[in-house]
Amino acid sequence: MRGLFYLDLCYNQFMKYDIAIIGGGPAGMMAAGRAGELGARVVLVEKNVNLGTKLLMTGNGRCNITNLSDDPKGIAAKFGKNGRFLFSALNLFSAGDAVAFFRSRGLEIKVEEQNKAYPASDKAHDVLDALQGYMEDGGVEIRSGSNVADLEASSNAVEYIKLENGEKIEADKFIIATGGLSYPQSGSTGDGFNWAKKLGHSVSGLYPALTPIIIEEGAVADLEGLSLRNADISIYKNSKKIDSRRGEAIFTKNGMSGPAIIDLSKRIGKELPGVILKIDLKPELDFDKLDKLMQQDFYVKKNKLFRNSFDRMLPKKMIPVVIRLSGIDPVKKVNSISKDERKKILHLIKEFTLTVKSLAGFEKAVVTSGGVKLREIDPRTMRSKIMSNLFFAGEILDLDGPTGGFNLQMCWSTGRVAGENAAKKRVDLTDRPER
Repeated sequence: MRGLFYLDLCYNQFMKYDIAIIGGGPAGMMAAGRAGELGARVVLVEKNVNLGTKLLMTGNGRCNITNLSDDPKGIAAKFGKNGRFLFSALNLFSAGDAVAFFRSRGLEIKVEEQNKAYPASDKAHDVLDALQGYMEDGGVEIRSGSNVADLEASSNAVEYIKLENGEKIEADKFIIATGGLSYPQSGSTGDGFNWAKKLGHSVSGLYPALTPIIIEEGAVADLEGLSLRNADISIYKNSKKIDSRRGEAIFTKNGMSGPAIIDLSKRIGKELPGVILKIDLKPELDFDKLDKLMQQDFYVKKNKLFRNSFDRMLPKKMIPVVIRLSGIDPVKKVNSISKDERKKILHLIKEFTLTVKSLAGFEKAVVTSGGVKLREIDPRTMRSKIMSNLFFAGEILDLDGPTGGFNLQMCWSTGRVAGENAAKKRVDLTDRPER
């Protein structure tokens, strides 16, 4: 990488930095670049040999940078009740600011459906290159392949980072941006949560969010690969509807994925066990309209076999599954289908019911639900209220939003604010940490 300082682990052990950042993901790199831009002497410590491992995986390698669908208040609302914490950071560095930033770094941006912003090249690596160039311009030193063993503190301040090889990295300020537990193969193994707790912070329950789901019924195996483009998906617990989404869903070998399912997965996880999924395959038609359409089709195809009468009503892969679940003889003539049998078919189309067994887990989760509790962090600065020289940014925070670029925007905003405030030479006395 041009100009970036990738240092050997035995490099000057007595060097002290203005800011030391742990985590080379989107939040950590943004924080490092901004602090370096403001003149701070910054070191970024990353356990992987390469930076941005998880960033390169986002959006199936395309990297949905942000979402331009709403103003800061609207985007904050996407994160639920905890979203209020983000309002200040989003005002300081909004989705529009993120797009402008990447364009200023020479990255062309395009906006697709639902206001999702992507690099015009559809290559996540171009986003990583822009961030690395930003850090290079700020003189950030990169310590890749460096495993952090611990953070040492005294009183209410962090003193140094201790690496596994025994080396100490001293700094005036520290930023933890280690991510969560999702995609552990990318290096997100939850170390930051343990350090936060050691330093006096509380961590809320950690769950996989934005993840595929596992279904109990074996019928999904016959539907593997089928994509439902515009289905209404509702989740029920104890016969009560508790949430729903309309959009794309995909059947997998043992469950379901796709944007609509992934957005529901957090709520599903919190309600398990006993969660029922009901899929409306024809949400644009109510029961009466669908019944009339089916009767018209059956009249035209009255002499056909039942199994050959759904080509206009259902995806090809779904037809044998619906026929089997209906219990109707597949070689029965259409003109012999009774009213009660037709109602069975209508309910299978409007309420295709499946039982959720579990979530797919952290290995396939896009983000982590839970994290360092927000009441212990100043939303204006991302500074700890417990450790005077400690800041947090990114997925380690108790913040998770829906798919569509919102979670990356959270990383850009919190990383930017953390880097900018850590770079300040003096601490605002009106913003003292609280023990």
